[in-house]
Amino acid sequence: MSEKPIVITMGDPAGVGAEVTVKAIASLPFEERACKVCDLSLRLTEYGSPVEGALSLVHVPVDGLPGKFGVVEAACGEASYRYIVKAVEMTMSGQAGAIVTAPLSKEALNAAGHHYDGHTGMLADLTGSKSSRMLLASPTLNVIHVSTHVSLKDAITKRAMPQRIYETIVTGYRHMQRMGIEAPRIGVAGINPNCGENGLFGREDDLQVTPGVERAKADGIDVVGPIPADTAYYRAHTGDFDLMVAQYHDQGHIPVKLIAFDTAINCSLGLPIDRCSVDHGTAFGIAGTGVAKHVNMLAALDYGKKLASTRG
Repeated sequence: MSEKPIVITMGDPAGVGAEVTVKAIASLPFEERACKVCDLSLRLTEYGSPVEGALSLVHVPVDGLPGKFGVVEAACGEASYRYIVKAVEMTMSGQAGAIVTAPLSKEALNAAGHHYDGHTGMLADLTGSKSSRMLLASPTLNVIHVSTHVSLKDAITKRAMPQRIYETIVTGYRHMQRMGIEAPRIGVAGINPNCGENGLFGREDDLQVTPGVERAKADGIDVVGPIPADTAYYRAHTGDFDLMVAQYHDQGHIPVKLIAFDTAINCSLGLPIDRCSVDHGTAFGIAGTGVAKHVNMLAALDYGKKLASTRG
């Protein structure tokens, strides 16, 4: 296991990030946590001034925070951005082994002048990466996306192209090997109903998906596709594939959240650092009430440990 710490970012200060983080840490067994917990009373210390049994905090100052939950504020978007910048600095410099992120508000982030589609695009930019791929991981279904936060039209006409599909397959294949699967079996979902039915419902699968799949096969990757999306995820869930390639956001998110809403995590692939996250939003409607579940954060912390231990 890596001896470097995992950096947890709070996300939007008005959301449930701090709450699920504290609850998750409090529920870990003593030998795995950085502080002694009693009725959620955590021993805290400033990062750089270690105290045995305490949780280290890195203070990132931001002016104008609203001081209340459940609101969309530019100041909170600015805070979310600065938290990530600091976490990236710590991870890129080798101070930390991985980043685990709590949810941010894309609306607040953009209101603060940081025009990203969320963590994925922001992390790619901050690390100088060409792009990043979103992986949703759960106990029985893993899905990597060709595209995420773009319109359905752009996803199909601009993103789901042979080169990008090929790169997504390769990125997912290498990640699954890193997670301990020597020869991952990969399924690639089609775009159209029944993959176009030989052109009856469109030719996108033949012209855009198939070339990317065939190129990956030529590299020796065990990949099948395109597969009609209405059966592909069931097949993966029941053991036919170790990883599914989704062509767009909802095609991959809906099946994962249906079967593993509380246990799925979000992981950014293709970066020089490791980052995973809870797979839920800021939950402004319940923020500050104390009822937010922390099961997802526990799963993210567990995956973060795996990432940190297999880096390099």
